[in-house]
Amino acid sequence: MESTAFNSSALQEFLLDAQVLLTQSHECLQHLELIDNDPDACHCLDNALDTLARRASGLGLLEVAHYTCTLQQLLAPACRHLHLHSKALPALSACLTLLAWQLELVDKQTGRLALDASEQVALLAELATALDQPLPQTCAPCHNTGEACTHPHKADPAASSPPARPH
Repeated sequence: MESTAFNSSALQEFLLDAQVLLTQSHECLQHLELIDNDPDACHCLDNALDTLARRASGLGLLEVAHYTCTLQQLLAPACRHLHLHSKALPALSACLTLLAWQLELVDKQTGRLALDASEQVALLAELATALDQPLPQTCAPCHNTGEACTHPHKADPAASSPPARPH
């Protein structure tokens, strides 16, 4: 399938950069384990995940982009409000470990990650619970099929999602 050839040199460059961003994310996590809610560590973590998600999306690494973006969206409010408390850090660590593992398993020829999303969903749900936040929602068609959402991830939530229902 030459028509769907993947730019493997761009992928290799991305994977090298992704390792740097993951290392940076782990360092931020270690800093947060030492100093609760450190604003610099939160900002650094948010930026690293945002960069990783945008770069993965730009390369068409949809599964990695979706997972990273969802993780970043989940953490952003906690970081912004300095509410990333210690009980959430083990779940965050597990999410980052899964991300590192996924990057190792990206097919170097196609850029695809042939895994089901159940572990992603479980870890993100665990983190959301620890942060006392709802899990960011995918669009309805992607949620119904269980597929990684390929739609714009940074859309204005007020414009694209229904109002939150009270619990």
